[in-house]
Amino acid sequence: MYSFIICLVALVLGYFLYGRFVEKVFGPDPNRVTPAVSKADGIDYVPMPAWKIYMIQFLNIAGTGPIFGAIMGAKFGPSSYLWIVFGCIFAGAVHDYFTGMLSIRHGGAGLPEIVRQYFGRGTHAVMLVFSLVLLLLVGTVFVFSPAIILDDMVKIGSWDKSIMIWIAIIFIYYIIATMLPISKVIGRLYPFFAFSMLFMAAALCVCLFVKWPSIPEIWDGLGNRGPSVGLNGQPIFPCLFITIACGAVSGFHATQSPLMARCVQNEKLGRPAFYGAMITEGIVALVWAAVSSYFFFDGGAAAVGSDLSASAPTVVTKVCRSWLGITGSVLAILGVVAAPITSGDTAFRSARLILADFFRLDQKKHANRLVIAIPLFGVAALLLWFNIADENGFNTIWRYFGWANQTLACFTLWTATAWLTINKGRKPYYLITLLPACFMTSVCTTYICVDKIGFNLPSSWIPYIGTGMFVISMAMYYVLRGRKLPS
Repeated sequence: MYSFIICLVALVLGYFLYGRFVEKVFGPDPNRVTPAVSKADGIDYVPMPAWKIYMIQFLNIAGTGPIFGAIMGAKFGPSSYLWIVFGCIFAGAVHDYFTGMLSIRHGGAGLPEIVRQYFGRGTHAVMLVFSLVLLLLVGTVFVFSPAIILDDMVKIGSWDKSIMIWIAIIFIYYIIATMLPISKVIGRLYPFFAFSMLFMAAALCVCLFVKWPSIPEIWDGLGNRGPSVGLNGQPIFPCLFITIACGAVSGFHATQSPLMARCVQNEKLGRPAFYGAMITEGIVALVWAAVSSYFFFDGGAAAVGSDLSASAPTVVTKVCRSWLGITGSVLAILGVVAAPITSGDTAFRSARLILADFFRLDQKKHANRLVIAIPLFGVAALLLWFNIADENGFNTIWRYFGWANQTLACFTLWTATAWLTINKGRKPYYLITLLPACFMTSVCTTYICVDKIGFNLPSSWIPYIGTGMFVISMAMYYVLRGRKLPS
C-alpha cells in the first residue's frame, strides 16, 4: 500500500509541477479567440463551461480503458504502478495536452489535418486511414462488449436473437449521439457518467485504506508476477506498455481531444481540460491496479467469490458488489456498460468529423452528416457481423486495437515534436515530446515484431529491437532536424 500512496501523490504533484511546465512551454494565449467562439455552429463548435469540458473529456478518453487495462496490467506486478505514473505524467498527459491545444491553434482541426501541415500529404493519408481504422475498431469493440454484458443480465429470447437486439439498441443510440449537436446528448449525460466513474474510484480508494491489503510493493521487485494469473510469462517490455494504455498513454485520446477543443472558450483552460483529465484517468487506473493486486496476489479473488482466471469485467462486478454493496452494483453496471458505450459513440463522432475535415463538408447540414455517418456505420456493422460469426473475432480485433492505439500515440507525439521544433527550436523543449515519442516507437515496433499478431520473432530479440528502435528514432530526428517541413 505504501507504493500505492507514493504513486498517488506523484500523480497529483505531476499535474501541479510538470503540467505547469508543459503549459508554460506551449504558451497559451488567453486573449486569442478560440474555434468554439469563432466557428460556433451549434453542432460541434459549441462553447461550454470549464467543468463540463473537463468531465466530458475525462469520460471520452477513459471509457473502460483505465479499468480493464489496469486490471490486466496489474498481473505484471508493481511495475504497473511505475508505468501508470511515469507514463501518465511524462507521456500521456503531455500527449493529450498538445493534441487539444494544437487542435485549438489550428481551428479545431482533427489530428490527420494537423499532421498534414507538418509532415505533408503522404503522411496525412496514412494518418487519416490509421485514425479511421482505429476509431472503427473502438466503435465495434464498444458495441459488442456491452451488448454481451447486457445480454448476460437480461435475456431476450435465444442467445442469437438477444445479442442482436442489444446490439441494435446500442447502435441506435450511437447514431442519435453521433448526429445530434454535442450539447444535446453528450453535454447533458456525460458529466453524470463521469461523476459515477470518479465516485466509484474514490469509494474503492477509501476501501483500500480501510482494508489495507498486503499487496506487492515496488521494492519487492519489478519482475513479472503474472504466470500464476494467466500471463504465461509475457515480457514486461513491450507487453505491459500495450496492455495499460488509457491509464498511461493512449493514441485514442488524440481522436477525442479535438472534440473538446471545439468547445474550449479560453486557451488557459487547456491544462485542466486536457492534462488534468489525463492525470485523473491515471489516478483511476492506479486505484484499479491496486485493487487488482489485492484480487490476484492477496487472496482477494476468493474473498469476493471469484478465482484468478476471472476476466476484467468480472473483477469489476465482483469487487464492486463485495466492497460497495448495492451502490457498487449500480456503479459496476455504469463502469462496464455505460462507459464503453460513451467511448464508442464519441469514436464514431470523431470519425465523422475527421472525414468532414478531409472532404471539407460543413457539418451544420443534416444531409452532410448523413453522407458521412451512413458509410461509417455500415463498415462497423460488417465488423460486428464478423465478431458474431467468428468466436475468436472479438479477441483478434481487440489485440490489433491495442497495437494500433499505441501506434497512433507515436504519430501524435512526433507531430507535437515537430511543432515544438519549429516554434520553440531555440531551446530543447522538444525533448518533452521527443523522448516519449522515441520510447513509444520502440514499444510498438517491438510488439508487432514479436507478438503473434505480427511477425512472431523470437522473444530473445526484444532487447535488441527495442534498444535499436529507440536509438534509430532519436538519430533520425537529429538528422532531419533543421530541414523545412512541408506545409
